[in-house]
Amino acid sequence: MPQTVFIDGAAGTTGLEIADRLGGRPEFTLVRLEGDRRKDQEARREALNDADFAILCLPDDAAREAVALIDPASQVRVIDASTAHRVAPGWTYGFPEVSGRAAVAEARRVSNPGCYSTGFVGLMAPLVRAGLLPADWPYTCNAVSGYSGGGKALIARFEEDTDIAWRGYALALGHKHVPEMQDRCGLTLPPLFTPAVIPAHRGMVVEIPLPLSAMPGAATAEAMREELARFYAGSGIVGMGPEPEGELLLRKSREPDDRMDLYVFASADGSQARLVAVLDNLGKGASGAAVQSLNLMAGLKETAGLRL
Repeated sequence: MPQTVFIDGAAGTTGLEIADRLGGRPEFTLVRLEGDRRKDQEARREALNDADFAILCLPDDAAREAVALIDPASQVRVIDASTAHRVAPGWTYGFPEVSGRAAVAEARRVSNPGCYSTGFVGLMAPLVRAGLLPADWPYTCNAVSGYSGGGKALIARFEEDTDIAWRGYALALGHKHVPEMQDRCGLTLPPLFTPAVIPAHRGMVVEIPLPLSAMPGAATAEAMREELARFYAGSGIVGMGPEPEGELLLRKSREPDDRMDLYVFASADGSQARLVAVLDNLGKGASGAAVQSLNLMAGLKETAGLRL
């Protein structure tokens, strides 16, 4: 019998992409609220409590309200794609490669990682755990993303104002992804995070520059490359990217996918390195990650329905 899935916030970008990945899969039946019923609290309460799985594609406050609508006796299992529960007690971080597949498979409450955080955590967490990078260094993270990650308002802005070439934001620092970036990598200090949006619909590059010669206890770039390859050896989703020929490109024509490619670049003398993650901000950075966790929670193949 198919398991039921209710996407609360199904009309948003992330919700639409999740529904697209689940469409036609016989393992699941989507519970849909049509028209005004999507915003009817009692209709939502019923759908949330009766479904086998609920995926929340909502703003943070609305996600907290949705969780509050769930009866303690309900058997529904929740995946929250908002920021609301990413470092909250009782929630499992939905990055199976880092948190553990068994932990995600057995969880009742799963928080989907942020898109930028996926690249940062994917690079840093294995290296800090292995002792190849110090936990107490003041790391910097630079990243660019396609505008689809900003929701309907930002999508409309970029599509209407075609003169925007680059949009830097979070200029006062304190971006909402920083707490999970710090927490999930076991860092003493919050990273200095500088995100930007570019005029491409989807795609993301996350980079961490490393002044290795100034970092006590830092390993060589080659050792970090080998550890990342070892750590993700069993994954069909995350792994080392193909060797680039002098440049990395993020193309506007990028097709949707759910993979994340990792890179370690180094200076000739080994004194500096650049850790880089390339992913689809709507794939492994959002909807693809939610479907990956859903697959594990439902006892299915981890990569089922993903675009790899």
